[in-house]
Amino acid sequence: MRTNISAAILAGGPGSRMKGLVKPKIILDGKTILDRSLIVLKNIFSEIILVTNSPETYTGYEGLLITSDHLKGIGPLAGIHAALKAASGDAVFIFAGDMPLLNNDLIMKQAGFFEGLNCDILIPRTGTDIEPLHSIYKRSILPKLEDYISTAESMAVRDFCMTVNVKFMDIEKDRHVSFLNINSDSDISEVERIFKTGRHKNTLE
Repeated sequence: MRTNISAAILAGGPGSRMKGLVKPKIILDGKTILDRSLIVLKNIFSEIILVTNSPETYTGYEGLLITSDHLKGIGPLAGIHAALKAASGDAVFIFAGDMPLLNNDLIMKQAGFFEGLNCDILIPRTGTDIEPLHSIYKRSILPKLEDYISTAESMAVRDFCMTVNVKFMDIEKDRHVSFLNINSDSDISEVERIFKTGRHKNTLE
């Protein structure tokens, strides 16, 4: 159980591309995406944070530290900011709340890799693709993030990441299913196919 790294789920609010559905509460193969995430996270992290602008939606989740964006209208950067402010760990594993295929081994590998490096952010990379919303952020970058938000034109998470000491952890192309997220009905169908084949269980074998 890691106490030096917290976990943060960026749950946001109702998904505009999903007709207002609260994506972490979408049921896939009998469980909500959030419940699936918690099964994985509770085996790894002692502190789990849920960042949401609809906290009333998440009653009954004991043990979660629930917080909301302090800054509005800047997208996921606001969620990262809120997570870093709320966390008690030295770093935070931050990921999108609509990722239904989190993998225990991959997250543990990321955490171990991060602890062996001197960096502000560790981002997994598959080929040339990076996934900043399945990454570990050092809490000490909070002042840099706040300065960036107050002065930068781009609020893209990737653009901010390139302003600090970022390192990458390369992932094989056939192990990318953990990074799938739900933005459409076709994404739901794809995840359901993955469940049927069991491919989500073999991402690190």
